[in-house]
Amino acid sequence: MLVLRLLLGAFEAGFFAGAVFYLTLFYTRGELGFRIAIFFGSALLAAAFSGLISFGVFQIEHVAIKGWMWLFLIEGAMTVIIAITAFFWLPASPESAWFLTSAEKDAARARSRRDSSGKVSESYNVKEMFQHWNNWKFFPWCVISFTYPVAFATTSNFLPQIVARLGYSTIKTNLWTVAPNAVGFVCLLLITWSSDRQRERTWHIIFALAVSLAGLIILAAIDPLRQPAVAYLATFLLAAGAYVPSCLVHSWHNNNNLSENARAATTGLLVGLGNLGGILSAATFRVEKK
Repeated sequence: MLVLRLLLGAFEAGFFAGAVFYLTLFYTRGELGFRIAIFFGSALLAAAFSGLISFGVFQIEHVAIKGWMWLFLIEGAMTVIIAITAFFWLPASPESAWFLTSAEKDAARARSRRDSSGKVSESYNVKEMFQHWNNWKFFPWCVISFTYPVAFATTSNFLPQIVARLGYSTIKTNLWTVAPNAVGFVCLLLITWSSDRQRERTWHIIFALAVSLAGLIILAAIDPLRQPAVAYLATFLLAAGAYVPSCLVHSWHNNNNLSENARAATTGLLVGLGNLGGILSAATFRVEKK
């Protein structure tokens, strides 16, 4: 099972970074944050409803196939089908979009020239991919990308464990994680929409992290078994702001990087640092502190 987990991580490592870069090819700077949020939020919404799916799947009684095996089969099959469909359906760029007319392609190019995150139709250049890393601003971006995912990783990895500490069974825990994730999805869309509309990133990120921090402080300060309602409310605060920085940080640095080559390399590295930053959250909810 550990080997399968390692293989899964290796093959999906570039997915989020590639998707973010792909979106920069189609949307302007004032649209990118919300579009990344829609993409990222779909995964969040899937996590919310996976609790419901898990609740139903674990009711299946079979001698040879356990509930968790059914869950892997169902979700894995859906992933394969969608991946094959996307490979043939998604265009490489607005210019090659099969569903756009010539006039619409011209309009897309005009939008890119007016307010784009990058140059139009830039050719592939390996040297240019890494030249941005010599800029002094690159190091602060690395620090930001390594630290902000703590709230996100804590929520995505430990929310079921937090809810389980309220005294619920495994099946009911999956069910009770639906509402916080659903609220997190709504807040993600609202905050990123506001950020795009106001063309501002910093204070929206700070606000979101402050809300998540409030949830963490409440969880650390109370006994969840004695105050389960307050602890459950804290999970809503935690989820409300935890997912926002992942979208706004990557839209922010891509907004300020005109080179497609540099954006591709930089997004890949910063997403990778964000994944490593999730290690910092591993000690947030330790088993011996239950």
